This record gives sequence, C-alpha cells and structure tokens, in this order.
Amino acid sequence: MAAKSQVIGTQGSRYVYWVTAVAALGGLLFGYDIAIINGALVFLKQQLGLGTLETELAASGLLIGCIIGAAAAGNLADLYGRRRLLLIAALLFAASSILAAIPRTLSEFVIARFVGGLGIGTASVIAPVYIAELSPAHLRGRLVSLNQLAIVSGILLAYTASWMLSELGSSSWRWMFASALVPALGFLFALLGVPESPRWLVKEGRIEEALAVLTKVRQNTGTAQAELCEIERAVAEESSSFAELFRRPLRRPLAIATMLAILQQITGVNTILFYGALIFTEQLRSQAPEGALLANVVIGTTNFVFTLVALSIIDRVGRRPILLLASSGMTGSLILLGALFRWQPSEAKLILSAILTYVAFFAVGMGPGVWVVISELFPTRVRGRAAAIATVALWSACTFLTMTFLSLVDLLSAPGAFWLYAAISAGAFWYVYHHVPETRGKTLEEIERSWFEVKNPNGKR
Repeated sequence: MAAKSQVIGTQGSRYVYWVTAVAALGGLLFGYDIAIINGALVFLKQQLGLGTLETELAASGLLIGCIIGAAAAGNLADLYGRRRLLLIAALLFAASSILAAIPRTLSEFVIARFVGGLGIGTASVIAPVYIAELSPAHLRGRLVSLNQLAIVSGILLAYTASWMLSELGSSSWRWMFASALVPALGFLFALLGVPESPRWLVKEGRIEEALAVLTKVRQNTGTAQAELCEIERAVAEESSSFAELFRRPLRRPLAIATMLAILQQITGVNTILFYGALIFTEQLRSQAPEGALLANVVIGTTNFVFTLVALSIIDRVGRRPILLLASSGMTGSLILLGALFRWQPSEAKLILSAILTYVAFFAVGMGPGVWVVISELFPTRVRGRAAAIATVALWSACTFLTMTFLSLVDLLSAPGAFWLYAAISAGAFWYVYHHVPETRGKTLEEIERSWFEVKNPNGKR
C-alpha cells in the first residue's frame, strides 16, 4: 500500500487538491452560514424585539433545514451522483443569502434560513464523501480535513464580516446575510469544472469514465487501473439495501458514526459558534457589541489555526489519538470556563482564554476527526446513505443544543450549562477509547473488509 501511494504523480496530487478545494467551498459556505447568525443576532434580536424562545428559533431555523437536507442527500447522492447534489446545494446557498437579507418578520427570516439549511445539510453529507472517494489512502485524512478547514475558514470569514459590517448600524444584519452570495456563486461555477466520484461511476457501470477520472487524479495509468479493479471488486461484492445498515456487520460502524456525530455537537461547541456575541454582551454586561464581535474574530482565528494543526497531523498521528486528546482537553477547559463564570464573572479576558482553549481542543480533534471517520467507515454502495444518517443525527443534536442553550442558562446558570457540557465531553472520551477504530492509512476497501473480518472494531476477534 505504501508503494502504491508513492506512484501518484505530482500533477495528480495537485489535481486532487484542486478538486478537494472546490468541494470544500461547500464547507466554507457551511461555516459562513452557521456562524453569521452569531453577530447578526445582536442586532436582529433588538430590531425584531425577540425574546429568549424567539431568539433560539431564529438561530435554529437553519438547523431544521440541515436535518431535512442531510436526510435527503444520502439517497439522492447514491441515485444521482455526488457532484450533482453539490450543485443543488450551491443554488440553495445563493437563494438563502438573498432571502435572509430582506425579511420583515421572524417567520420570513426563519423560512429563508431554512432554505440555506437544506444546502448546508446536503453539502455536509456529500462533500466529505466526495473528497474521500477521490483521495488516495495516504492523503485521505488530510484531504477530508480540508473540508473542516474550509468550514472554520467560513466561520472566521463570517465573524470578520460581522465585525466590519456592524458599523452600518441596526440594519447591518441584512448585509451580513447578503454577503454570502459572493462565495455561493463562486462555489456554483467552480463545481462545473470538477469530475464525478469514480466510485459512484463504477457503481453505475460507467467504467470508462471512472478510469478517466482515476487516471487524471493519480497521473499514473497502472495505479489508476489497479485502483479501478479494486473498486470494481468491492462494488461487485456489494448488494445494496438500506436495511443492511442496521444488520451486522454494518450496524457497528453506523452506531460509531452516529454516536460520534452526536457527541461532536452535544459537547457544546455551537453554543460558542451561535451565541458567542450574546454570551459576551449579556453574561458579561460590560461588553459592548463591537467588543463582543471582535472577540468572535479571535475565537474564529483560534479555530482556524488549530484546524491547520489537525490537518498536519491527522494522517501521521491517526484518528483515535486526536479524538482522545480533544475530548480530554475540552473536558478540562469547560470545567474551567464554568468555574470562571461562577467565581470571576467580570473577568472577560479570563473567560475568553478558557473559551479559546476549548475551541482549540475541539478544532484539533473533534471537528475534523469526526468528519474523517464518518467518511471512511462504509462501503461505497451505502456510503451516501450511511453518511446521511450520521449527519442527520449530527444536525438533530445541533438543533437540540441551539434551541435549548439560552433556556438552559436560564435554568442552570452559565456555569451549570458549561459543567454539563464538560460531563458530556468526558463521556465522549470514554466512548472513543472503547469503541472507535483506527482507520489511518487504510484504503476504503480495506476498511470495508475489516467489518466482515473482525467482531471488535479495535481488531480483537
């Protein structure tokens, strides 16, 4: 396998990175759309006179669309292809950016965000799968992690745009949402120049097209032909059935992917991504909106930098170690954050430091690591549907988190809420340690065979 990985030409590697970058633009829009609400809520809440429950609904409208988009994307991608679904997602992103900038009422705003959520849900399922199916094994973790890097780049871009546009006053939130139109159109046009997944083409019997894609990606005819034979063999042994996901041996990877998706969300990261500005302006009364939005930029920069760290180590260190490191570090930083809110509530710099530590640990592990594992665990015939199930679970957990955070703070106080998330992070460490396998350096076909060959995901028969 190591020898195979070395015969991929430089030009082929460049092309793989280019295709990955285009697909990852969906991740950038994903990050931009989920994060732009953070700064916009400060002004939206004031202009529309929103209470706690209405604010939670405004933040969650996007996520409800994400659930539906993710639920539909898997089957549609298996039927019509990965690239076509990404094109649809780009159109939904563009439509939402316009609609979210012009509403007069909360209901109109929620509908506009729902449309964007359909695009995010679709892209969040398809982009990692598409990248994984085009990537050579020795680069797959890094390339799938590029999607997470694009997500955090979108988050940082949204925070920066919010901070800069806040000078436009109480209606600045409209410009914040409208600004997403530019990258949405860029994503749409860039997708016109990338190929379909070779694994999906083989599944559809389009062998010559699949070989052409593999040859262009690998820049080595022998390597492309050998990989095509391996894909054909794997597809020939497959018998597609949705119900099969819930039977042995695929029931185990489905459970792992779904649980990781849920844990990524309920450890609390989106309380920072969605409500960071409100946390600073309402929990720390001394903070003006401009200062809170600047703090968001610092948080987004930390998220970006430590995702770069993850990108550089995930294929050398492996998936399990970074997930274990992240969950343990998140646990400690959330305990500290709750303690600071409890005993030093006016120390904004200390609280920001604890938040930055928490975000750094998330970014180096739970952020990219979960998406990589989900994209790797399943056979080609069910990968789209399996990824959709896990991603629906992820967005459902995210919706639950977002719709309950402000109410949870009212009920338990900010320290109690963050200590609860710390306990969940400790549970995530336990789950990864006992149940998540290492997939570093294996081809997707080798990972598929492993579920049929072993009873325990860590390799014990």
